[in-house]
Amino acid sequence: MGERNYEFRNRLDVVHKPNRINPALQPEADECRIGDGWQIVISEDASPLVVHVAKDLQDYFFASMSCSLLLRRSSDIGDVAENGERVIVLAEKAQLPGYGESLHKARSYRIVADGDNIVICGFDERGAGQGSYYLEDLMNLREAPFVKQQDTVREPVFSPRMIHSGWGLDVYPDAHLNAMAHAGIDAILVFVKDIDQTPFGYLDFNHVIDRAALHGLDVYMYSYLQSKKHPDDPDAEVYYDSTYGRIMEKYPRFKGIIFVGESCEFPSKDPNTTGMLRLEWPKDKPRTKPSPGWWPCTDYPQWLDMIKKVTRKHNPDLDIVFWTYNWGYAPEEERLRLIQSLPTDISLMATFEMFEKFERDGVIHTCVDYTASFAGPGKYFASEAKAAHERGIRLYTMANTGGLSWDIGVIPYEPIPYQWANRHAGLRRAHDDWGLVGLMESHHFGWWPSFVSDLTKWAYWTPSPSSEETFAAVAKRDFSPEAAPHVLEAWKHWSEGIRHYIPTNYDQYGPFRIGPSYPLVFREPAYVPQAWYAHFGSNNRIVTTAYSPRTDHENNLRVNVEIASLEKMADYWHRGNAALEQAIALIPESKLPDANLLLGLNRFIHRCVLTAIHTKQWWKLKQSLLQEQDPAQAEAIAQGMVQVAEREIANAEATIPLTEADSRLGWEPSMEYMTDPEHLQWKIAQVRHVLDHELPEYLKSKVHA
Repeated sequence: MGERNYEFRNRLDVVHKPNRINPALQPEADECRIGDGWQIVISEDASPLVVHVAKDLQDYFFASMSCSLLLRRSSDIGDVAENGERVIVLAEKAQLPGYGESLHKARSYRIVADGDNIVICGFDERGAGQGSYYLEDLMNLREAPFVKQQDTVREPVFSPRMIHSGWGLDVYPDAHLNAMAHAGIDAILVFVKDIDQTPFGYLDFNHVIDRAALHGLDVYMYSYLQSKKHPDDPDAEVYYDSTYGRIMEKYPRFKGIIFVGESCEFPSKDPNTTGMLRLEWPKDKPRTKPSPGWWPCTDYPQWLDMIKKVTRKHNPDLDIVFWTYNWGYAPEEERLRLIQSLPTDISLMATFEMFEKFERDGVIHTCVDYTASFAGPGKYFASEAKAAHERGIRLYTMANTGGLSWDIGVIPYEPIPYQWANRHAGLRRAHDDWGLVGLMESHHFGWWPSFVSDLTKWAYWTPSPSSEETFAAVAKRDFSPEAAPHVLEAWKHWSEGIRHYIPTNYDQYGPFRIGPSYPLVFREPAYVPQAWYAHFGSNNRIVTTAYSPRTDHENNLRVNVEIASLEKMADYWHRGNAALEQAIALIPESKLPDANLLLGLNRFIHRCVLTAIHTKQWWKLKQSLLQEQDPAQAEAIAQGMVQVAEREIANAEATIPLTEADSRLGWEPSMEYMTDPEHLQWKIAQVRHVLDHELPEYLKSKVHA
């Protein structure tokens, strides 16, 4: 029996996977064996966060390891740490100074496991939490409540690690927050339009901040406020005090504000721009210059100084994040001139892979938006990272290492671990070379806990094993030692496959945005049905059904190269799926549900690639048909279109059971459902209408012309 729409949220609500324990395993000589009769001990003055973490660890043992541990407070936590037996001590450096002397970084922790005594000491309360989650990670990999004797100090590489909700736009249930904390994430993002108002409705921001804090998470405001005044205007300070200042007065515990060009443009006086907000430009007047939000305006530093003035009087430590996403295409000289003039007490964010140009089969392509096909860093990011580093500006990047990008819009994550590992390595190098410290790891397509987020967490802490060691351990954990080699083979095929994805605007806003529910349009427009509550429905700019790719030369060289590359991608995905099918034959029953979900996801991805190929083939034939004057030749071209359409109808039909089995497939937080069974049936009917009515009527008109 399949899932109903949104049933995937039931899976998101499970943080501790039940029955991870393998009862056949026995501890090694150098391992602590935790079991019934052990205690989790915290100080009498433990913070609410540490109390929450202790309760969470208790639940983990019960749910995942079939152990019942007593939770208690102690008035002398130091004595328990030194002399306690069969105890797990959770504390902060201030409570255990002897254990914490080696801790020097926020959220770092030390774990000392010796015999029947385990001490987890955090640099701060969040460090204690991360140490507890690390203990869970070790036991999950071991598949037993056994912990190797050790004295380990670990530190995070990046902070903040910001993420959007994968449960729903700006919706953060406690379980989702808890899962994020377990994944090493330390900040969430909410879109802010006004007091307790997101672009999608009401949200009690202070309550979100309270609950996030209980999980060790900060909250960043992603600004949707308009900026209609230039800082030079006589009433500018009063105006900005009534907008950004008013917001920060109400929510002084926001950790920071994200400013991106398209949502923070202002009436700049830079002569390279129109000087007005894009939505205020007359629709009947041609625009020969970019709007200020799409250009590195010379007066952005002045605007930032105004923002600092009205906000930091309410929160002196407010992290103001200035994101250069919208003008990465601009000449490097213009972009770096802006960075040279920025205030140094803000954070600069540049997207890691965007705007990178690459050649494939004689055609130059560009990474137009978030994509995992190019690991990065790109030249645009590198140029701004170097400039920021030289000026001492704190550096962040949009990395998408939450596991998803805009490569395919309606999936939970991209299961391409070897390619993600390449990006992790590039980010670590940027940390070492240019001081990269902070990450945004998703946009509104959200975050989904998966083996990819597990691998990312290991990569973002030090010390950690190599990526190859981590891959092998996680594959063994999730699929069994016998199946692991086949799983690793599948991961390699998919990771190679994504490198043949060519990111384009017309595909990322077209067939790759919604997959096999994407219509094949002839001449009549098609509008994908949308939920009334969807922020971005199909009639908005986020899905374009009037498919119109760029072309090079009369022979459609660019489109032909894209088709050939996507055919290679499809082949790699097919090989990966075949390898996973071999693995599934060896996987024990207890691990089959997750394995089948992974197979369903990758079958869905394969079908999305086929849709993109068919869409391009359809477009090429349609262009030929519309230019053909000979009725006989037109009939032959139309027959080719029928063949492509029939293949795509079969593709959509084969996608329906995949979406029935996994309700997360076909959904994205800002669009809601776009590729569920209902939408796929709509698409099939739309293509049938083209074949049964539009094409015959057009051919008839050619005969009688």
